[in-house]
Formats: sequence, C-alpha cells, structure tokens
Amino acid sequence: MKHLLKAAAVAAVSLALAGAAQAQSALNEILDGGVLKVGTTGDWNPMTLRDPATNSYKGFDIDVMNQLAADLGVEVEFVPTDWKTLVNGVVAGKYHMTGSASISPPRMKVAGFSESYISVELYPFTTKDKAGNFDGYDSINQPGVKVATTLGTTFEKRVREWFPNADIKVVEAPARGFQEVLAGRADVFITSNIEGSTLEEKFPVVRVSGAEPRSPSPIAMLLPQADQVWINYVNNWVKVKQAQGFFEATKAKWGL
Repeated sequence: MKHLLKAAAVAAVSLALAGAAQAQSALNEILDGGVLKVGTTGDWNPMTLRDPATNSYKGFDIDVMNQLAADLGVEVEFVPTDWKTLVNGVVAGKYHMTGSASISPPRMKVAGFSESYISVELYPFTTKDKAGNFDGYDSINQPGVKVATTLGTTFEKRVREWFPNADIKVVEAPARGFQEVLAGRADVFITSNIEGSTLEEKFPVVRVSGAEPRSPSPIAMLLPQADQVWINYVNNWVKVKQAQGFFEATKAKWGL
C-alpha cells in the first residue's frame, strides 16, 4: 500500500510540475493574450526593413512572422530592438522570439534557437571607386585601411578577428557599417551575401576582389532558452512550413 501511495504521490507531483511548466510557456501566454511579440531590428534588408514614416515593417522575416502568427490564430506585434540588445530582449521577456539571427556559441549560452531555415556567408565590400585598392583579405588587414562595422553584430566580431591591423570603426545602430563606407568615412565593410546582393543593386558597392566567402552560418529565430514547450512548437512549425514549400517561396519572393 505504501508503495502505491508513494507512486501516486510522485505521479501527482510530476503532473503538477508538467502543468506548471506548460503554464509558464510563452506559447500559453501568446494564445491567451492573442499577441505574438517579435523583436526585430528593421535594418537588415531584405530580411527586416522598417519604414520610419509609417512605423511598418517588410521583408523575409516579416512575412515569416506574419505567417506564424496567422497559424497561431493571433496578432503579431513587432518590437523594435537593435543588434546589441537583441539577445537581452528575448532573455528578459520583452518579446517571445526574434526574427532571423546567426546561430553562435555566445548566443547559445543564454538563449535558445529554432530549427534553421536559411544560411548566410560573409564577404567584404567596398565602393566601386576603391575596388582597385584591394585584392583579398590581406589587402584589407593593413594599417590605414578603415573597416566599418556595427556594434553588437556578428560582423563586429569577425571584423576584429580578420582585420586586427586595420583601423576598425565601430558605429552604433541605427547607423550601419556600410553607410560609413558610402559616406567616405571608411573603406571596407563586411556583410552577408543576403544583404550584400541587395546593397549592390542600390548603391555603388562591390565585393572585394579575391575575397572568398567566410563564416557560413545557419540562421534561426532566438527563443527563451528554458521554454522547451515554445521551442518545440516553433521547431515543428518550421518543419511543417519547409515541407509545404513556404520558406522556399518566401526566399524567392525576396530574391534570396
């Protein structure tokens, strides 16, 4: 009899703990409140781009989050953030998840990630009038060469690793490294193949000759690390949408 009572007590505690874990999940908060809060920077074209005049967003990430909210049966609220506070925002509960972000060991220490649905690789870029000054990474890693990057981004870390001898200029969001190069205040910036192709269409910038792609990185959504219920939901949603061709169609829409 004692064994039966003990087993029943253990089962009851387990159910209570499971129920508490579920109640604490962002998934329940989203469904109960009817709003999915998404942290997004609004400065990574064509992933997420904010229109200051209307405070509206567009891009690959925005389409993905709108579809996720629709499948949840809730509204989506885009919460402005920047790269240096992107992770802190999801950890502090300012939003339930973020848009696309590179999966990296430092971020993995404090936040969870969804399944990856796209990947990027990095290149150095310069303006067309300075293209003849550079050939490969070694030509950039020289005293007197100004390399611009944005604080708190993966790009900043790579710039410091790759170009320790260069003059590194760090700007804070909403300023961007490529804007410093376009303004003539720097010579080189690095960015992903995704953003780079968009910038090449709009501005007189080109990839640095002889510079092979580096740091291939899977991209995913940041999520609260301990919220396995919410992580499981998002991961399975990604798998379903991949099987339906949603991500491929959305990538094609935005030229990715």
